[in-house]
Amino acid sequence: MRLRSLLFVPGDSERKLARARECGADALILDLEDSVAPPQKAAARALAAKLIDDEPKRDWSLFVRVNALDTGLTLDDLAAVVKPGLDALLIPKTNGGGDLDRIGCCLDALEARAGMPQGSVKLASVATETAKAMFALGSYAPAHARLIALTWGAEDLSAALGATDNKEPDGAWTFPYQLARAQCLIAASAAGVAAIDTLFADYRDLAGLEQDCRRSRRDGFTGRLAIHPDQIAAINRSYAPSEAEIERARRIVAAFEANPGAGTLGIDGKMVDIPHLKAARKTLASM
Repeated sequence: MRLRSLLFVPGDSERKLARARECGADALILDLEDSVAPPQKAAARALAAKLIDDEPKRDWSLFVRVNALDTGLTLDDLAAVVKPGLDALLIPKTNGGGDLDRIGCCLDALEARAGMPQGSVKLASVATETAKAMFALGSYAPAHARLIALTWGAEDLSAALGATDNKEPDGAWTFPYQLARAQCLIAASAAGVAAIDTLFADYRDLAGLEQDCRRSRRDGFTGRLAIHPDQIAAINRSYAPSEAEIERARRIVAAFEANPGAGTLGIDGKMVDIPHLKAARKTLASM
C-alpha cells in the first residue's frame, strides 16, 4: 500500500469526497471523528458505509478514521464500515499497542461476518494524542499483524497537556511536540511500519508545505496527512525519491550484488556500507 499522501475527507460530505477522488492522493480517509459534529455522527457513519460500497474500482486506498475507543462510538463505527472495499482504519487517540489488539479482535469477527479474509483490513494509529500514549510508543513493536503505519498529532496532545500554544513565533513546533514527532518516527521504525507525518495546517501555503515535507522526508518520514486536495501534489513530489537518488540507490544495490561478500565498497570516491545498502533498497521500494 503506497502511503505518501493521505487526505482527510469529512465522512458526512459526498461533495468533498467527489473532489477528493481525483486529487491524486494515495489514500483517502473518510473521517467519522473530529470533522463530524456529534449530532451528525450516525448520519456520517451511514454515509461512509454507502461510500465504501460505491467505490469498487479505484487507484487509491480507502481508510476510515473511526471515533476513539473512549467515546463509546467505536464499535458502531466498525460494524458499519468493515465490509469489502475498506482497506484500512485510522485509530485515533490510541494509548499503546494494546488498543490495536482490542480493535483487531473486533475486526476478526466483523471480517468473518462480511465474508472477508482475516486480516483484510489494516490499521494505522495516531500514536501521540494523549499523555499516556507518550509513555507507550515502544509497545507497537513487535507490530500487530494488521499495523501498517504510525502517525502523530499535536492538537489533542496540546489539550491534554493544557498548552496555550504548540508553535514558536516562527512556526516551529515547541519542544514537547518536537519530542512527540521524533518518538513517533522512532516507534514506527522499531515496529517496521510507515512513519506518516502530521498535518500542515495552512493549506494555502504550498511553498511552506513543500519545504516542510522535504525536511520531514530527510528525517525519515515516508508520507504525510493532508487536509485539502490542493496539498496533494506537493506532498507526492516531496516524498518521492529524485532521479539522482534513484540512480545512486541502483548503483549501490548493483555494487553489493556484484560483490556479495563485501561489507564496505567505494562508490564515486566515497565509502558505503550495509546501512547505505539498506537505505538504497528502501529508496527503490518507495518508487
